[in-house]
Amino acid sequence: MTDDSFFSLLSPRIDAARGKPFLTGPDGRSRTYREIAALAHAMAGALADAGARPGDRIAAQVEKSAENVALYLASLLGGFVYLPLNTAYTDEELAYFIADAEPAVFVADPARAGATPAGPRVLTLDANGRGSLIDAATAAAPLAPVPRVADDLAVILYTSGTTGRPKGAMISQRNLASNASALHAIWGFRDGDVLLHALPIFHIHGLFVALNTAMLNGSEVLFPPKFDAGEARRLLPRASVMMGVPTFYTRLLADADFSAEDCRSVRLFISGSAPLTPETFRAFEARTGHRILERYGMSEAGMIASNPLEGERIAGTVGYALPDVEIRVTKDGRALPLGEAGVVEVRGPNVFKGYWRNPEKTAAEFRDGGWFSTGDIGFLCDDGRLTLSGRAKDLVIVGGYNVYPKEIEDVLDALPGVAEAAVIGVPHPDMGEGVVAILVSSAGSPASPPLTDEALTRAVSVLARFKQPRKFIWADALPRNAMGKVQKTILREQYAGVFQR
Repeated sequence: MTDDSFFSLLSPRIDAARGKPFLTGPDGRSRTYREIAALAHAMAGALADAGARPGDRIAAQVEKSAENVALYLASLLGGFVYLPLNTAYTDEELAYFIADAEPAVFVADPARAGATPAGPRVLTLDANGRGSLIDAATAAAPLAPVPRVADDLAVILYTSGTTGRPKGAMISQRNLASNASALHAIWGFRDGDVLLHALPIFHIHGLFVALNTAMLNGSEVLFPPKFDAGEARRLLPRASVMMGVPTFYTRLLADADFSAEDCRSVRLFISGSAPLTPETFRAFEARTGHRILERYGMSEAGMIASNPLEGERIAGTVGYALPDVEIRVTKDGRALPLGEAGVVEVRGPNVFKGYWRNPEKTAAEFRDGGWFSTGDIGFLCDDGRLTLSGRAKDLVIVGGYNVYPKEIEDVLDALPGVAEAAVIGVPHPDMGEGVVAILVSSAGSPASPPLTDEALTRAVSVLARFKQPRKFIWADALPRNAMGKVQKTILREQYAGVFQR
């Protein structure tokens, strides 16, 4: 049987790098590619001994670690379907995912293993513990890689969504292989590259974009458990590539001592998972000489577009479609001319198979010809470069006029004294929806905002009147998810009644 699994693509790269450092922790201790591969084969054997069969789901809610990476590889080589879960999920949320995905095995944090809903076999990643996968792997016969076809499931990623229950995006072997190969090529990965990886690994960014690409290159990965600006500064001189969310870059810039000297060995800074403001882009370049490379992706389609490695990286844009990926912009099912804003649709080998056990939602999001509707609003320039305006669900309709929050946020983010802004629409008794701007001060407490409402109103007067916020609200911080995305659903709920008072 021909093996089209993603692991079959990784395997020769891992074998070639077998004696090299792979995962290096904060203490400086490195686990080699040989060590992690051996652990993965043994874990796969232990999972099979626990009753998992090819195609079964392996759910994991565990902290970031080398053993966690080995578990991911074990799932790939064993033909299982890996299901990473955010470590912040509550017991109630966990119960939903277990009931929906029906995993054969659930790998849990030891402290929460007893709270796991009935159904799967429960194992942990601690050694010398009851139900330890590490101990079971020591006793198990290593499992040989199980061949898969390109369309077989490799991963299920539950999307956070803005309404309703989370949906499981079904990621195929082809999806993983095409995206990792494309990113490895367009970002110029080369011998000797070292990746600074401070991201979580229950998410597409840390798991697929960062780890998959690094493994495909046989790169060493500096692997702190989370991002800390001081720790990042300590590690950066050993790295050649850093991947992060915009918050990483703003926190580095907030350190007055952070400078180009810290970045002397880095060839590439990459940002994603949330919009990078032009102000952060420019400030980082001014401080370090590096122009951050912003890219665009989502759970359902992996990476879709990227600014170029060689060539102009334009602040506020997400670049060009990846090789073999097509992008179009539509309205009411009709493709729009270049320059006109509409819903971004995409097709290619990166696009997922559909939503787990949810054919109705799958059918609703796919168009004729295999086009997937991302739900993002944007437009294409003459040269094919994509600029995003926001989420379709974030669209505000004021008296029948469409308002795209990002256009207003860009104006507010550029003001001195404004650290960041989030623009939302909430019910308005006259206009249907009213525009509200939630602002975070760069100077400290919201009790003493650096700008008056009058000054803010003057600043947004460059926009059409219907786009201008009718209320400005100062807050300590904006609510964010684990990947740094502003959770506008929470803001809309919190300020739903501001025009009803």
